[in-house]
Amino acid sequence: MSDTPFGFGLPPEEPENGDEGKKKDPTGGGQGSGGPVNPFGFGPGAGGDNPFAAMFGTMNPNDLGAAFQQLGQMLSYEGGPVNWDMAKQIARQTVSQGTPDGTKDASVGPSERSAVDEALRLADLWLDGVTSLPSGSVSTVAWSRAEWVEASLPAWQKLVDPVAERVGLAMGDVLPEEMQAMAGPLIGMMRSMGGAMFGQQIGQAVGVLAGEVVGSTDIGLPLGPAGKAALLPLNVERFGKDLSVPQDEVRLYLALREAAHQRLFAHVPWLRSHLFGAVEGYARGIKVDTSKLEDVVGQFDPSQPEQLQDALQQGMFQPEDTPEQKAALARLETALALVEGWVDAVVHEAAKSRLTSADALRETMRRRRASGGPAEQTFATLIGLQLRPRRLRDASRLWASLTDARGLDGRDALWAHPDMLPTAQDLDDPDGFVHHEQLDFSELDKMLGEAAKGPQKPAEDADDKGPAGSAETEDRKDDGKGDSDR
Repeated sequence: MSDTPFGFGLPPEEPENGDEGKKKDPTGGGQGSGGPVNPFGFGPGAGGDNPFAAMFGTMNPNDLGAAFQQLGQMLSYEGGPVNWDMAKQIARQTVSQGTPDGTKDASVGPSERSAVDEALRLADLWLDGVTSLPSGSVSTVAWSRAEWVEASLPAWQKLVDPVAERVGLAMGDVLPEEMQAMAGPLIGMMRSMGGAMFGQQIGQAVGVLAGEVVGSTDIGLPLGPAGKAALLPLNVERFGKDLSVPQDEVRLYLALREAAHQRLFAHVPWLRSHLFGAVEGYARGIKVDTSKLEDVVGQFDPSQPEQLQDALQQGMFQPEDTPEQKAALARLETALALVEGWVDAVVHEAAKSRLTSADALRETMRRRRASGGPAEQTFATLIGLQLRPRRLRDASRLWASLTDARGLDGRDALWAHPDMLPTAQDLDDPDGFVHHEQLDFSELDKMLGEAAKGPQKPAEDADDKGPAGSAETEDRKDDGKGDSDR
């Protein structure tokens, strides 16, 4: 699906774009993607052996002064595990260069803003009839690619920092403790270089992704500000260019997906932290091949910083195969599949009777996700996770079956708590989950209401002592007495 993220080695069962693929394609071009296989831009596709090509541009003599100034800033960086200032700068530069098909970024005009606003408002109106969750959009916005970069970087920081921090700590801890004091300047330089290289990688990746995304939730995660439904008119037009579908229908369908995501993240308060927490849990399991890192440190030449970058791309970091690691990965993959499956199901229900091309647009979006499109590739590369888009069809079928069996309220009530959601095993057998003994949601609501009022007496105690609302029961509550006092 993607090249090595932060030096993560690809799993043995997914070698399509490994070293062999890179040798076959020395230009760095990806099949069918129209861009580099490695969205981080390192290697021949990003300026030969110069890992800073994306930052320094063409390096004409007039730019040398600025280039050396940037290099000095990179080496003097003392912030967190990722140099986010550099990431932002490179992402904006990548956007300004345009996409491989020659499409350049442009400011959004008044007519485009009006069309986006109208589509998102109409989408919210259509969704009212297919979900019990109310609108989650406080405002609507039409973004240029550069504006998407600015708006999404805070979310990327939450996703990437846990991984980069784990890697950075390993880089600093590789030397024996007695040698760390002597090697202080080297360790500091390595950390500065690491933060800069991560910033360069992320900036390049986010800049490439900005040329593909159509909204703020393309990867199933909320990348924009809460409550702000967004579309990118330039990319929406590019998405529908070869589909033989009216542009208004394309815009409306993508607006439905954006508005549906907004509802879910606005009214399922635990969902955002659940997803980002799973990423952090995954990051905690990353381990470093210290023997490789020790070799790199021992042979590191400060005048050749690309040595460290090369080491990062040779599989130095590997996910730790522990139960905790597997649980974090399964939790994230399942949650993302459930989010995307729910969105797919409710959007199709809203669109099928209103948009003549609803089926074709649905299949196009499914194939884009299942084939490992730019969103999935960049996400996998940035945080080292190989997602399983095949789960999306299973999840969509499960949500549709739940709608038939339990209605909108019964289906959407499953989002009340993560423990109520289907599991990975349930995605393997959606019909089994749908048709097993249904939960009595009225009883659950009653229990939650009673819990909110305060501690309650056991059921058998209430039976012995009279109705729950009787004076005798209330006296016992006040006295704090119960069966345990007998």
